[in-house]
Amino acid sequence: MPKSRRLITFDYALKRLLRSKVNFEVLEGLLSELLMTDVKIVEILESESNKEDPLDKYNRVDMKVKDSQGELILIELQYEREYDYLQRLVYAISKTITEHLKEGDAYSKVPKVISISILYFDLGQGNDYIYHGTTSFKGLHTNDELLLSEGQKGLFRHNTVQDIFPELYLIKVNRFDEVARNTLDEWIYFLKTGDIREGFTARGLDKAKEVLDILKLPEAERRAYERYQEDLHFQASMVESTWGAGMLEGIQIGRQEGRQDGIQIGERNTLLRLLTRRFGDLPAEVHAKVNAAEMDTLESWIDQVLDAHSLNDVLR
Repeated sequence: MPKSRRLITFDYALKRLLRSKVNFEVLEGLLSELLMTDVKIVEILESESNKEDPLDKYNRVDMKVKDSQGELILIELQYEREYDYLQRLVYAISKTITEHLKEGDAYSKVPKVISISILYFDLGQGNDYIYHGTTSFKGLHTNDELLLSEGQKGLFRHNTVQDIFPELYLIKVNRFDEVARNTLDEWIYFLKTGDIREGFTARGLDKAKEVLDILKLPEAERRAYERYQEDLHFQASMVESTWGAGMLEGIQIGRQEGRQDGIQIGERNTLLRLLTRRFGDLPAEVHAKVNAAEMDTLESWIDQVLDAHSLNDVLR
């Protein structure tokens, strides 16, 4: 039999326990290991997950942190697949910058933002489990890198162009092979398995053992955690049942309608219904392309809808 879980899940900890100042040490440990510098949290700022939106409170958790250097760190934990997740990161970073630039401030006051995504789905194509993105400028003719002048270094309080622009870290937890080669891997091991092994020395994990121990939770907090876990299971079942059954039903109904009213018309209606359910409102050119397609093409497109990432993947 599998052993019972001793530590609460990290998503719940982000929502409830780690927002308390007495528990900052846990997050400081994770951030220090990832950023390879000593991070001290000053405060937890208002973020989307502070607002208990019933439509969004289970599949993702986010937190906004201000460190002792005045930099803003966005931490997001995401379970469900989002094909436009990278674009949403761009939006979130842009929004954070504008929210924290006071009216009338010079652009030199634009805050540095570090975005950290803890992902439980495979985003994009790549074999690594941690990706780091920065911005740099290369000469088209000389291939040299654009550097800051000494005056700019003093004004911006940063030494490189990369230091000014947002940084992004993508941690693809499910890609991790559960072999802890260094202290950062010890954190990834915990994020994936919910377990902290004896002998782990990464910063913050000792505190995590203490803070996240289910048996040490107050009774009310333990009951709240149990309800949260039950809600997660229910949400996952509902999504799976609704999505899977709905897609199959759409195919069956559409094809039945096609046989009754004209097979080709039915296949077109089926495809349009599935595309709308999958990708939202369709532009006029998609309707035109579907209406002009032959039967074999329509059937091929219908079979591709479930696995497609975008409209272009279907209508090739």
